[in-house]
Amino acid sequence: MGRYVIRRLLQMIPVFIGATLLIFLMVNVMGDPVAGLCGDRACDPATAAQLKKEFGLDKPVWQQYLTYMGNVFTGDFGTAFNGQPVTELMSTAFPVTIRLTIVAILFEIVIGIALGVITGLRRGRPVDTGVLLFTLVVISVPTFVTGLLLQLLLGVEWGWIKPSVSSDATFGELIVPGLVLASVSLAYVTRLTRTSIAENKRSDYVRTAIAKGLPRRRVITKHLLRNSLIPVVTFIGTDIGALMGGAIVTERIFNIHGVGFQLYQGILRQNTQTVVGFVTVLVLVFLVANLLVDLLYAVLDPRIRYA
Repeated sequence: MGRYVIRRLLQMIPVFIGATLLIFLMVNVMGDPVAGLCGDRACDPATAAQLKKEFGLDKPVWQQYLTYMGNVFTGDFGTAFNGQPVTELMSTAFPVTIRLTIVAILFEIVIGIALGVITGLRRGRPVDTGVLLFTLVVISVPTFVTGLLLQLLLGVEWGWIKPSVSSDATFGELIVPGLVLASVSLAYVTRLTRTSIAENKRSDYVRTAIAKGLPRRRVITKHLLRNSLIPVVTFIGTDIGALMGGAIVTERIFNIHGVGFQLYQGILRQNTQTVVGFVTVLVLVFLVANLLVDLLYAVLDPRIRYA
């Protein structure tokens, strides 16, 4: 196990460097970031030169990247064009998005897996058909449509929730936005769990457990469910980073000032330091989540061993 973890950590290094380099290059070719500092009017040459020198934009791109990575390893993610350190933006944005992601993941785990188990055990029955149709509709409808409809109905028409989340962004306020953010992933988790349960239900080890006279609940929870959850855990683990980075639409709809909001503002204003800094942290979150998922395999399936 120890060797496997060390090997995976070493493999994360080139992935991290490659991902951050790609993002850095993509952000730098979006346009001239200095132009966004001057508003609608173009900067005069002297001002543009001074701003480029101040933010290090007058250097070659490869040198900018090396300087940036050197600062990252010391905890310095640069300064936004408004003069505010990017770490300060992170300290206010990431806690909000983490709470939103936790709510979304809980919806995926509790509702998605529960519906998947029920439909997988009752494959071909009316409940299975109904859930399949419902998940297909959820997947087909864009997230911004779902978010706007729930905001209109629950917030404006019925008054059950506040249309916009407050600056505190408590867990209670994030229930509906979390459901909107998790809606498509929840549908995929349901369908994935259903397929895995239905497939493993016909396996030899399940028939053997039933032939031994084990209670139905123990057969489902200890034998069938644990082995069926491996692909589901893989999906949820990779979905953590996707939810945090893909919350732009949900956070815009409900006025949540999280990571998605800051990324949107950074892209809109061509703020290179903000965009690259936030994406760098998201890459780390994605890599750590994948490592934890791989380690969970041995817990779910004892047959899996790490050399």
